[in-house]
Amino acid sequence: MTPRHGIVRVLAALAGASFLAGALVGGPAHAVDGDGSAGREVFSFSDTRIDEASALVALPDGLFVTTNDSGDTGRIFTVDATGKTVGVTQWEESPRDVEALAPDPDGQIWVGDIGDNSASRPHIQVARVPAGASDRSVHPTVYTLVYPDGSHDAETLLCDPSTGRLYVATKGWLGGTLYAAPEHLSATGENELKPVATVLPMATDGVFLPGGRAVLVRGYFGATTYAWPSMDKIASFRLPTQPQGEGVGVRPDGTVYLSSEGLHSQVLRFALPARALPAGASTGSANGTPHAEPVEAPRPAAHDADRSWWPWAAGGVIGLAAIGVLLRSLRPR
Repeated sequence: MTPRHGIVRVLAALAGASFLAGALVGGPAHAVDGDGSAGREVFSFSDTRIDEASALVALPDGLFVTTNDSGDTGRIFTVDATGKTVGVTQWEESPRDVEALAPDPDGQIWVGDIGDNSASRPHIQVARVPAGASDRSVHPTVYTLVYPDGSHDAETLLCDPSTGRLYVATKGWLGGTLYAAPEHLSATGENELKPVATVLPMATDGVFLPGGRAVLVRGYFGATTYAWPSMDKIASFRLPTQPQGEGVGVRPDGTVYLSSEGLHSQVLRFALPARALPAGASTGSANGTPHAEPVEAPRPAAHDADRSWWPWAAGGVIGLAAIGVLLRSLRPR
């Protein structure tokens, strides 16, 4: 590698850092001045097999479900309120990149083999499996989904609690797209997804809030709630700092739980800011006690919505401009 090539690589890295800095300074985690940005640890995963927890479901009976992402076999873990594994459901030997879980209205769990870091997969897959306090091996029907506009990376799978319809939110640097699966999935052919709305940048998980009138989509540092089914933005807010915030689940009382990747990673209990809820909803507090009083969720100002993408673009433009200036200075005279 020549010295000039070495300089170019360094400059490219600096541009990427500028892009990421834009996200950290003004991205969705800071889209509104945050309330409720602190979380309380509930437990840490004690099972050493859970080392890349990439999704979280909070079951009504007090149990939690998670799964590892790429590199693991197809299995989901059910853990109790202390973080101890009480059941493992094995459903596939070699999935491509499992990144998401979503609770089904019938009490089962949709597993999303939807990760695609290189955006090269011709299709993604989902399957519905049981979870609970027992070990089991199952052979579910696997459904194939395809995007209408090429491959995308995704880590968010949603299941409408009233209809059972599935939705996939892609993970994009400048924002993602929410796609709807067909109302009735075909087990024998491809199921084409349909774009329906945009979501925050770098979405890592999502969940329907109790009552089904709002959807929460999280990223690494913050989250946004959207009214359902319009997908009008309600509010964006910070989330507690985590090593790699990837999972979100919610109890029927509205208490939100957050998970992170890593061995023995923590699950945090989090109370949603009042502004993040649709009018008349209630939310759980950080200590698990629900707030019963109705809350109003005013529509955000237009400039709040804009803040979900402009810092990313600004950081990237600044970095690229710096590369251009420095490369010109390196030209032979």
